[in-house]
Amino acid sequence: MKNQNIKKFSILIVVFVIVIFVGILLTKNIGQSSHEKNYSKAVKNLNRYLKDIDVSTSTPTKSNVNVSIKTLKDELPDISQYDLTVKGSGVIDIEIFSSPEKSGEGTDGWLNEVAKNFNKSNQVINGKKVSVSIRNISSGDAVDYLVSGKYVPQAFAPSNELWIEMAKAQSVNLTKVSDSLVKNTAGVLLSEKTRKTLESKYGVANIDAVIQATVNNEIVLGYTNPYASSTGLNFLLTTLNYFDSVDPLSDKAKSGFQSFQQNIPFVSYITMQMRTAAEDGSLDAFIMEYQTYVNDKKLKDNYTFIPFGVPHNNPLYACGTLTSEQTQALQLFSNYAESSESQNLANTYGFTKDEGDKSKVYSGQTLLQAQQLWKEEKDLGKPIIATFVTDVSGSMAGIPLANLKKSLINGSQYVNQNNYIGLVSYSSDVTVELPINQFDITQRSYFNSAVQGLSANGNTSTFDAILVAADLMLKKQAEVPDSKLMMFVLSDGETNSGHSLNEAKNVIKNLDIPIYTIGYNANISALEEISNINEAASIDAESEDVIYQLRNLFNSNL
Repeated sequence: MKNQNIKKFSILIVVFVIVIFVGILLTKNIGQSSHEKNYSKAVKNLNRYLKDIDVSTSTPTKSNVNVSIKTLKDELPDISQYDLTVKGSGVIDIEIFSSPEKSGEGTDGWLNEVAKNFNKSNQVINGKKVSVSIRNISSGDAVDYLVSGKYVPQAFAPSNELWIEMAKAQSVNLTKVSDSLVKNTAGVLLSEKTRKTLESKYGVANIDAVIQATVNNEIVLGYTNPYASSTGLNFLLTTLNYFDSVDPLSDKAKSGFQSFQQNIPFVSYITMQMRTAAEDGSLDAFIMEYQTYVNDKKLKDNYTFIPFGVPHNNPLYACGTLTSEQTQALQLFSNYAESSESQNLANTYGFTKDEGDKSKVYSGQTLLQAQQLWKEEKDLGKPIIATFVTDVSGSMAGIPLANLKKSLINGSQYVNQNNYIGLVSYSSDVTVELPINQFDITQRSYFNSAVQGLSANGNTSTFDAILVAADLMLKKQAEVPDSKLMMFVLSDGETNSGHSLNEAKNVIKNLDIPIYTIGYNANISALEEISNINEAASIDAESEDVIYQLRNLFNSNL
């Protein structure tokens, strides 16, 4: 009897322990949000995957740091990197830098078609045939060429006057030829649900309501980098002006921008990155020019266009000092572009909306300072913890690795010293070349030395390296809790060993680590898959412009 009681008691204890254990398993996530649960699962899977990865650590050594490695003129690629979409053949030929929405393909090719028609019209000055050439280049990049003096065309037709004022503030000689070649407007696209939310709460769905709703964390908004995007620059000024209509650089405007930026998930490096995020449901609203919006049926059917900011009037300016004949030729072309025939063509291409605020005028210095304010405040003073993950497999040998080294060392001068930077390399295995530390002069010296010492051989374990880098950043974030994580993968895009994209994808997604990829003679589609995990950008960095591309990327993100 006694033995039977002991046996029953033992069974009860086992059952009790099992019940307690199961209860713990079932209740340990109670109170956690969905995001917290996914994050915890991601950390668990990360630790499991790391057990399969062979990781070594290099001993850092110092090298000299050149404080000013390259000038803007040095960094800019040869102008041939930007296509001549129309090439004139006249004795007097005028080259025009034009923004992409009017010198691209299809409905983005209005200025190209006007230029071709003009060239066929056999215009003559002093018996000499006149023509124009159009070069497709973003307004921000165009200003860099003009300011550096590396390449100066005869004329410049940016999206709006903001770029003109910025160029003038940096001593570029520009003379107005036309106030507006064609009309366009910057705007915010609102989903139907977002529009109704704003109308219900604020009585109207306008730009003021959009900004205030973002401050109140009622909608999720995306916008583009104001260093590179005309619409992004316009939006930055509109936001600062909302908080202080007298002085967009005042402490009041700065404080307001900080409250606004608190609820911005990320700033898109390019428009496509932002649009992808919207299609994935990550954004309720995002910015875009009207001409792009109206030509896309999917956008028109699903979003309402809300105008904001100064007009995108596409002015035309002469660059430098032209000869009398060049001046006459440029005026002839301006008149031709503004003719009823050319403007009717513009209407068919969607250049019909003219709703910008013409009363707003900003000086070039104000614009330059606004960009700097954005760079300093976009992360709300939080340091960035970033790891550069470099492909040193055999396929990177030669020119790709040489370009990678050159671009990383030069790009490092644009990293703020309050950020935390590390370096991981990978081929068949993974090496921590430089543990993450604050990017002071000492860390930068170690960084340069580590980059210079990279050599290429072996297979390509891309996702092993990404997982190792993620682990390093999480550990550093535990030391620096008020920080943001960011990763940069520099590779040719090929992966042939180690963990797969599918294994790494959910880990990176739920850890909220954006991965910017930079491709060197690369399989860009493979790199885009990685960047798309958390709506980051993928850059196709050809050998000529990789330094300039990374300068822009690091300058806006680090």
